[in-house]
Amino acid sequence: MKIVTNRLADCHHMPPSAALWVLCVSALLFLSTSVVLAQREPVFKQIKLPHNYYYREMYLPQVTSGPSAMTWSPDGRSLIYSMQGSLWRQTVGDTVAEQLTTGPGYDYQPDWSPDGRQVVYASYRNDALELWLLDLATLRTEPLVANGAVNLEPRWSPDGGRIAFVSTAYEGRFHVWTIDVSDRSAFRVPGSADSTGKRPGTRNPELGTPLRLTPDVDSKLPRYYYSVFDHYLSPTWSPDGKQLILVSNRGRIWGSGGLWRMDARPDAPLIPLHNEETTWRARPDWALDGKRVVYASYLGRQWHQLWLTTADGGDPLQLTYGEFDATDPRWAPDGHHIAYISNEANTALWIVEIPGGARTRVEPRRRIWREPVGQLTIRVTDSSTGRLLPVRVSVTLADGRSAAPDDAWRHADDSFDRKERKFEVGYFHSDGSSTITAPAGTVQLEVTHGPEYRVVRRRVTVAANQLTTVAVPLPRLLALPGWTSGDLHVHMNYGGHYRATPATLARQARAEGLNLVENLIVNKEDRVPDLGYFTGRPDGISTPDLMILHDQEFHTSWWGHLGVLGLTDHVLLPDYSGYAGTAAASLLPDNATVAELTHRQGGLAGYVHPFDTDPDPADISTPLTNGLPVDVALGRVDYLEVVGFSDHLATSRVWYRLLNCGFRIPAGAGTDAMTNFASLRGPLGTDRVYVESPLPMDRARWYSALKAGKSFATNGPLLQLSISGVGIGGALALPAGNHRLPVRITLRSNVPLDHLELIGNGRIVAAVPLSGARTRADTTITVESAASGWYILRAYSDRAIEPVLDIYPFGTTSPIYVTVGGKPVRSVSDAEYFLRWLGRLQAAVSEHEGWNSPEEKRQVLERIRLAGEEFERRR
Repeated sequence: MKIVTNRLADCHHMPPSAALWVLCVSALLFLSTSVVLAQREPVFKQIKLPHNYYYREMYLPQVTSGPSAMTWSPDGRSLIYSMQGSLWRQTVGDTVAEQLTTGPGYDYQPDWSPDGRQVVYASYRNDALELWLLDLATLRTEPLVANGAVNLEPRWSPDGGRIAFVSTAYEGRFHVWTIDVSDRSAFRVPGSADSTGKRPGTRNPELGTPLRLTPDVDSKLPRYYYSVFDHYLSPTWSPDGKQLILVSNRGRIWGSGGLWRMDARPDAPLIPLHNEETTWRARPDWALDGKRVVYASYLGRQWHQLWLTTADGGDPLQLTYGEFDATDPRWAPDGHHIAYISNEANTALWIVEIPGGARTRVEPRRRIWREPVGQLTIRVTDSSTGRLLPVRVSVTLADGRSAAPDDAWRHADDSFDRKERKFEVGYFHSDGSSTITAPAGTVQLEVTHGPEYRVVRRRVTVAANQLTTVAVPLPRLLALPGWTSGDLHVHMNYGGHYRATPATLARQARAEGLNLVENLIVNKEDRVPDLGYFTGRPDGISTPDLMILHDQEFHTSWWGHLGVLGLTDHVLLPDYSGYAGTAAASLLPDNATVAELTHRQGGLAGYVHPFDTDPDPADISTPLTNGLPVDVALGRVDYLEVVGFSDHLATSRVWYRLLNCGFRIPAGAGTDAMTNFASLRGPLGTDRVYVESPLPMDRARWYSALKAGKSFATNGPLLQLSISGVGIGGALALPAGNHRLPVRITLRSNVPLDHLELIGNGRIVAAVPLSGARTRADTTITVESAASGWYILRAYSDRAIEPVLDIYPFGTTSPIYVTVGGKPVRSVSDAEYFLRWLGRLQAAVSEHEGWNSPEEKRQVLERIRLAGEEFERRR
């Protein structure tokens, strides 16, 4: 075996003629791509931290139909909280909620001033999250911190003279700041805006400038989910206003950090109080007695609950219990009650009595609105049957914000094109009939039910104080008899705002038109949510047309993540390897071992969200430790998530190289959707795989068809392909010589596409022209084949297009294989590419220091050697 090595590579590792009208090209796919991605950018792109989908959901405020963060009035009789993107005030013990703010942005995280006259809050508008002041007597608002950054978690000092908050104003990282507001009259300048924001006021520039209190420290630690720079979160004041308690990951590799105490001045030393992993949502609150601190923790459990510790760092005690999250705690002024947010159903506001534990729900049963509103009922039916149809609904208001029913889980996309809209897409799932309350005026509806149905859009006028009903019949785009769709990569619960169950999962799946959902159990750092749902069988909520499964994703920061499907006996534990600084620092189990353990249970193993860019084994400046070529060579890979939370073309190019070496690997797809997130990159089913396996659903039959390659993966385009009558996943055996093969191509899409291409052996064999709306094709072409190979059909757009909430619309079939003269498919250049890749792996494994024993290292190196021998045979 000849493996090309470079010892410097991983010292910084982390994780075949067609018809005349068909255009023939010979350029290698590996050398070009025309997809432009820049127009779709993350929400709050000014934050310069890794893994934005985690902190965006778990730390930044989100729009929920139920209450979220709250604040007590100084007399303890009322609460102000965020709900449906506005601030609301409610008297404790009453059921009437009064709206205080109403656009033009989403308003969150209120904090009541000690004198009871004002509220400071975070408002998302103009592509930033900034701090505003609300005068409770006049309900006028004015900007406090308007710096274009992300500013959140404001807290008044006890004397009302300062406000502490978190901001990314410095280098795009989370730091704690304060601003002097002792002369609040300076903020009430002429022309101050009311809450509609029509006449925005300007803060007096002579008032105190925000001061950054926390130091910017490069930890030098090998953090995977967090920046190498320390962060500082969630400040809370001491009763005397001299100190702060906050959350920081100083000295920690994993987790968002423990509790620290510091004087409320720049660069004051941080004193550790309590060391705990936490994941963004601890949010401590210091009691007025100066002794107790309440915070949210999931210590040793899967759900956050409220815990108490002391301001001096005493041992924490658990205060509340339950199989749900209790978060965002705030002490009442009397020191005997704590308000918090629970997600037992939707998000809800509760008060717990201390001591005693009696719980009271603060429930807004009647609402007093600040502006004229009306109600809108949306009824969606299948146009062929007239029956109510579960769907995904997006309602966009005139100002760009979204609206949803008061009992719905609100979701929002995590990226958007600033040229097309002011805010990211918001949506909710409906069983077919839903009612919303919205400001009087025109709204835009968008209704979807997966890629097999047409997208329907309507403009509707909502009349003040009236109920408007709109009927939306939804027609089918393409019938695919004998095919069923599944999302192979979903996480039911993963630290988000909601508490998901198999029932909520099934409800979302039906709205998205899915037949199978794989809830992959996986760790979120020290937690493994949904572990208790594993039985080795389909969930009991499954029906003949919908199968809910609980399987596993195996995490490493090294080899690449692995989908583990069809487990029948047990989940593989621990659920991760290669975690620096822990007892799981070893690279064993490697993915080859995990796949073997999966196969022992009769399951399937596949690489998930593989590549965002083309791996280049020659580029030693970029780590390359992904184990895909090892496991393919050893026969351990059953599918590849070609369409998923990665770049579909980049992943395809690696896939084509493997196919060119004679390996037969089917296309799978999975969204990597966290169904309990309020903010996520598309809902479950965004990326899905269609498998030629009819209803009723049968797990063994469905996975057998997937493994046999009878599949196409897509986030929108629907594809069908046959060659000489052989369908997707099939094989043609031809005698030696030249052959003219008829190719039948079908395409349907809800969005316009720029490319429809037949790929053969990694090259574009035929580019099928698309005209008109560029959403459909039905054609037969002819290709010539004189050598063994494979063909797939793919379609994609050069840019992101809604309602496909992905980086760009893309679909691909699995291959149809053609053997000519009994010769195998081979490619010298592609085999050599993977040999260089294996050389990089060999060097990195040799240098790794986290092994538990020399034998572990020897085993892994031996598998790399065997993989190299297999690629040598395929040159």
